[in-house]
Amino acid sequence: MTITGQHLIAGEWSGNASQGFSATHAINNEQMEETFADATPAEIDLAIERANQAFKSYQQLSAPKRAKFLRNIGEEILALGDELINMACAETGLPVMRIQGERGRTIGQLGLFADLLESGEYQSVIDEADAERQPLPKPDTRLGYLPLGVVGVFAASNFPLAFSTAGGDTASALAAGCPVIMKAHAAHPGTAELVARAIAKAIQNCDIDPGVFSLLQGKNYAISSQIVTHPNIKAVGFTGSERVGMILQKQINERAEPIPFYGELGSVNPQFIMPGKLAKDAVEIAQALVASLMMGQGQFCTSPGIWAYIEESNSCDFESAASAAIAETQAGVMLTPAIAATYNRAVEQWQSLSGVELLAQGQAGVEHFGRAALFATDFTTFKATPILHEEVFGSCALIIRLKNLSEMVDFIGLLKGNLTASIHAVASDIEESKQVASLIAHKVGRLIYNQMPTGVEVCASMNHGGPFPASTDVRTTSVGSEAIKRFQRPICYQNMPDELLPALLRR
Repeated sequence: MTITGQHLIAGEWSGNASQGFSATHAINNEQMEETFADATPAEIDLAIERANQAFKSYQQLSAPKRAKFLRNIGEEILALGDELINMACAETGLPVMRIQGERGRTIGQLGLFADLLESGEYQSVIDEADAERQPLPKPDTRLGYLPLGVVGVFAASNFPLAFSTAGGDTASALAAGCPVIMKAHAAHPGTAELVARAIAKAIQNCDIDPGVFSLLQGKNYAISSQIVTHPNIKAVGFTGSERVGMILQKQINERAEPIPFYGELGSVNPQFIMPGKLAKDAVEIAQALVASLMMGQGQFCTSPGIWAYIEESNSCDFESAASAAIAETQAGVMLTPAIAATYNRAVEQWQSLSGVELLAQGQAGVEHFGRAALFATDFTTFKATPILHEEVFGSCALIIRLKNLSEMVDFIGLLKGNLTASIHAVASDIEESKQVASLIAHKVGRLIYNQMPTGVEVCASMNHGGPFPASTDVRTTSVGSEAIKRFQRPICYQNMPDELLPALLRR
């Protein structure tokens, strides 16, 4: 399949790619041959206007028909075969098995929403009338949910499939009845185009208004601003840096009509190793944490960036084992040269900090590769050094040496919001773990016991979000069946005849 480098706007491929940008082959750090267009203001307006027109018919599409559409997208993605896998691997440097697994997760997410739509999971609440109630009769009220409208979605750099073109934000928005304007990530535009072709084929197969999905390519930051400020965009899903997320949030807040902004911005995912666990499994837990840190070269949103424990005789065993494991790690390709440069600058900056000790580094590699790093500090230094509280996107972790449980409690109080935290403990740690759990629960969206944070199960009970800056709306999740609620709003129908009610609410 030839890559055009164009945008998909309401079923039509358009845009001048000859003057555009190229992706970088992640492993050899050379520009790829394909060029991609920068979306113009007119193209962005056209895509959003066509999506707004499509909303009129798509929001009335029955749940079974939306489910069929979602399943067909998954089938068409699978039909892309090795071409999709090879393109994603080249653009991101991620290994084949990782991309194959991510493709399976992407298709699984689409299937999850299809299953729930077909089973009536998103049924509404009905309170029937009671004419005999005193002192006043009770009216018939029925609570339903309406899709918000056109949703702008921004692809993530680190998940070219599961959090990008047909990823969780797109799947949940389409399931809710909302058309999607997808801003492709400039790090993997070829992957985005291939997946967009699969969506376009599914739209055709299911006889849906093609305006329901558009893909916009581009490196120009003005594209993002135009999308989030357009009056016909009614919600935004974003995965990226805190800096960019806050720029978009500010622009949204200044709109005449502010809209929901669901941003996932950053997380250090603290790990608490309790005294009994440290005494029993110091070496094992150290090696497991390093293995978790190194998944995707530390470029997972749930990567364990901070490891906290109370210093005692077993601390040396833990740090020695962790340092040895880090020293054996190979330098690995980062998603983009820019991400690699940012990571390397952060590691160098930490090395210059007073009170921060570099315990170990992985083996050196070429310039655009990331080299693992393990640092350690004490509570006093951490408290006085705000930069240590920030996420370093890559395979860098910081050990916090604490004097006692009281200091661990104070440490929790300093943490920002996170996606996850883990408590690693044994039975003798339960009482102390209760206090840690009760406090850290208010700082995370998912609290884990004796497991690593990397990896997110796509299921009904999953919550992938958390207090700021983990996400911009602490009440929501971007993974699992609850994600659909981000793109719906409640509406109550009172005393309405069946003919005026949505199908799910009729008698």
